[in-house]
Amino acid sequence: MPAESYDLIVLGAGSGARDGAQKAAREFGASVALVESTRWGGSCPNVACKPTKAYVVAAELLHEINSLAGVLGIEVGPARANLAKIKARKDELVAPQESWIKRLGDAGFTTVDGTAAFVDPRTVRVGDRELSAERIMIATGSRTATPPIEGLTDAGWVDHVSALELTEVPESLLVVGGGPVGLELAQVFSRFGSRVTLVQGAARITPRSDADASDELAASLADEGIEILTETRVGRVTAQDGSIVATLTSPNGGSPGQRRIAQILLASGRHPNVEELELDRVGVEQTPRGITVDQRLRTTTEGIWAAGDVTGLAQFTPIAQYQARIAIDDMFGRNGSAADYSLLPTAIFTEPELAGIGLTEGQAREQGLAVGVVKHPVSSVQRAAYTNTRRGLYKIVFDRQSRRVLGVHAVCPNASDVIQGLTVALRLRATVDDLAHAHHAFPTFGEGLKAAAEQA
Repeated sequence: MPAESYDLIVLGAGSGARDGAQKAAREFGASVALVESTRWGGSCPNVACKPTKAYVVAAELLHEINSLAGVLGIEVGPARANLAKIKARKDELVAPQESWIKRLGDAGFTTVDGTAAFVDPRTVRVGDRELSAERIMIATGSRTATPPIEGLTDAGWVDHVSALELTEVPESLLVVGGGPVGLELAQVFSRFGSRVTLVQGAARITPRSDADASDELAASLADEGIEILTETRVGRVTAQDGSIVATLTSPNGGSPGQRRIAQILLASGRHPNVEELELDRVGVEQTPRGITVDQRLRTTTEGIWAAGDVTGLAQFTPIAQYQARIAIDDMFGRNGSAADYSLLPTAIFTEPELAGIGLTEGQAREQGLAVGVVKHPVSSVQRAAYTNTRRGLYKIVFDRQSRRVLGVHAVCPNASDVIQGLTVALRLRATVDDLAHAHHAFPTFGEGLKAAAEQA
């Protein structure tokens, strides 16, 4: 059977894949085939962004009823989580797979269900079908990485996907990993009623964040009763009498002891979905983090691009879309821009949120810059008094010579929204004085940045 021919083959059907396919068809009139083996629509709307944030919102409401309602004079009974109903609502938010396939088909794309493997740099095989194109984009995403913990397979575990399928709240939970996923779900299940211990191999949680912001968030989570153990790993787990005994170890020789828990949640990293592609056959280089690409998202093999989580560069939905658009411009000959990740706003959707843009204080000092730092506590912002918010901070990192803002970091309610608009300010090389002299709405959480800047 001859190969089916297209202008572009996209391996994957997630946010980056769909955005790239739409751009290729709309702007270049390309015929596009989308190949998907697991989830049409990708992780974000099916098992990540949308469903996990539904749980975050439910946990926030439960916590506010129990901790704030009485303070504000609102009389309610104690709130508790009905996980089966929370799961049912989450399921209602997720579109059926059939609707994704119909939506993509109605948009003019050929949808191919199955696992793709390269035959040559211009051809992939999916089951008994062969597809060919002059351009192929790999956007197969990533999955939860499984750490080498003795006994883990026998003891069992959940991740951000399977944890949202539970219908009963675990009595206790061991979260492995202190990044965004681990932190968000640790707080969610703690607020639902689990006794939560979080272990992190690094010296602090969310180690890519500014150190002061990381410490402030850790203190806030500890206030809620979450046990956080840094510089700690899980050496071995054993199923015993209906529960799991986890033996914890410390790289510096210490022994944090054991924890008996009902469930383990893995959130210690991501692994690119590349094994079945047979990349070696076509010379596409990869590292343990993902497929190697340049600033135009070209792989090491001509005619093949990669975008999204599978590159391991910045695993966020908007970045997958951004990369895919750059790749499409490049593959169809438009002189588009090269990828730039220097000003990438990030957010962790705990409560309070942690968000940042630009350099951390540590990064700025490592670059040998003349670093200035100003900070302002959330508790001194008027808006915080209305919600009894005590933990949080605003931090600005700037160059003392040029006064240019190098980075901004916030731990506060809605920190993601506070930080969002500063991307443009930093791109336009705003100074700390610009932030200090700008008018801010009152009373808002955003005005804490002005208060911090005024200290400079």
